[in-house]
Amino acid sequence: MAGDTGALSPAIKVAALCGSLRKGSFHRGLIRSAIELSKGDIKGMEIEYIDISPLPMLNTDLESNGTYPPEVEAFRQKILAADSVLFASPEYNYSLTAPLKNAIDWASRPPNVWAGKAAAIVSTGGSSGGAKAQYHLRQVGVFVDLHFINKPEFFLNAFQPPAKFNTDGDLIDEEVKNKLLKLLLSLQQFTLRLQGKA
Repeated sequence: MAGDTGALSPAIKVAALCGSLRKGSFHRGLIRSAIELSKGDIKGMEIEYIDISPLPMLNTDLESNGTYPPEVEAFRQKILAADSVLFASPEYNYSLTAPLKNAIDWASRPPNVWAGKAAAIVSTGGSSGGAKAQYHLRQVGVFVDLHFINKPEFFLNAFQPPAKFNTDGDLIDEEVKNKLLKLLLSLQQFTLRLQGKA
């Protein structure tokens, strides 16, 4: 695995969102692995997991004179403070999950706090590895003005031997960790380019 990559780059803050609410989710495991990589193999990147489970379903009746429920406002402020976003997006019925879409919609309410940020997606699942959900998420990103990296793409068949995750949902495959590292480095460099720092 690479070491000290990006040591001279300014620090960037990454908000990591998981579209699955399941405790043992493989997608949560991918985020945990990304956080570990950011602490050991990538310099100048801080990844924070943002829990979307407390968010109510989007209902504009909950808005009042431009203010939002406390849990929504706290979430929006986390996104606003981030330089870029890492989505761990499962695929449900050929698309992204309801909790993830709900979070995206809340943060897009005026003022849209996604606008201008770099983003990347990781997905795992069956044979397609979540590809269809990723492409739907990219379409949503166009409207909310997110800028997704194009390469590398990260689709992972979680059920093809050898085992990729342990029973707690932790990523244990070193080859996959290296692929995740490459995606994070690409996100870092793309974020810095968007900010005019690279």
